[in-house]
Amino acid sequence: MAIKQDHWAIFITNGSKKNEFIGELLGNDPPTGLGRFKNLKGALFSKLALEHYMDEEDRHDTKLLTKGTSQSLRSMSSGEQKKALLAYLLKSDLDYIVLDSPFDNLDTAAQHQLTNTLFERSSHTTFVQIISRKNDLLPFITNYALLDNSKLLFYGNLDFIPMDAKIDLSTKSVPPSLHPIIYNREIVIDLKNVTVRYGNKTVLQQINWTIKKGEFWQLIGKNGSGKTTILSMLTGENPKGYGQELFLFGKKKGSGESIWDIKKNIGYFTPSMTDKFTGYHTLENMLISGLNDSIGLYVKPSEIQLALAKEWLVLIGMEQMKDTHFHDLSMGQQRLAMTARAMIKHPLLLILDEPTASLDDASAQLLVSLVNKIARESGTATVFVSHRQEP
Repeated sequence: MAIKQDHWAIFITNGSKKNEFIGELLGNDPPTGLGRFKNLKGALFSKLALEHYMDEEDRHDTKLLTKGTSQSLRSMSSGEQKKALLAYLLKSDLDYIVLDSPFDNLDTAAQHQLTNTLFERSSHTTFVQIISRKNDLLPFITNYALLDNSKLLFYGNLDFIPMDAKIDLSTKSVPPSLHPIIYNREIVIDLKNVTVRYGNKTVLQQINWTIKKGEFWQLIGKNGSGKTTILSMLTGENPKGYGQELFLFGKKKGSGESIWDIKKNIGYFTPSMTDKFTGYHTLENMLISGLNDSIGLYVKPSEIQLALAKEWLVLIGMEQMKDTHFHDLSMGQQRLAMTARAMIKHPLLLILDEPTASLDDASAQLLVSLVNKIARESGTATVFVSHRQEP
């Protein structure tokens, strides 16, 4: 018999063994304190679950979530995919559903829609929310625990759950550039009536956007609204920029510049980049590689480069980890390091694409503090892409 109206929030940090916890809960061997879920039927609502269904579609042409429609799961936006998965699970006669970071990569409207759907079903189905940000807490949840490594710590009050950063960035300065970029114009990026179409689909419609030195922009928009396309215009990677009034660092797109001429002026980070760093690169070498826009470091660094890397590592509180392999760092540590790597050459433009996605409150707080510090103490223009209103 299912337990009604007994919903749980399991808070996680970068040190939490989340997958192990989910495996125990769904494997009918619930952790101590959650014995009420034993012998109940549950399922997982997560990005990983969606990947499984997309693989089934790709390999076997088996549609489960989009059965009866012509649309494939992979062609949907993040919000549409999650909506399809939830609808499927809610029809599956489950006692409980584990919601693994359900709001990640969803725009504000999709978040509200998902919250309303879950609220409507909360009297019929028990939900266990895996959560890293307190602001994401579903309104009907009243039971709280923190997954400390692999141990659950239970709390009667939400305010007592420790989720604050322990590193203070205010006492240190952003290290200077080794080789300052000489650029005498005020305008860094200029888009004038830029339009992008793919077949009959218009992705961008007459976009006008001027970015000046040192400005700080947040780019927001619904899932599928064209944010990724705009970013590809800013970085010069989209061939649709040719023949348009698109000016990157003082030069019109297609006027003889190479992609490397553009990239040398840009620092860029998106969480998916960390998947490319699979080699045994140390944290120190990873930072220095940002000076060369390379994935890892393949030449011996100079003494001045090593000194600069040390300054950045001191700033972000990771100087004792300089020889640690990058892939052995926690998610929050990787994001901090990659933000520093993107900024180490003091580019004219810093693009941070959803840098706080999936981070816990403490790590997000630390990363946002670093970004704000960079904005205050440098002449770099910043474009911060996020569905969240970070402080």
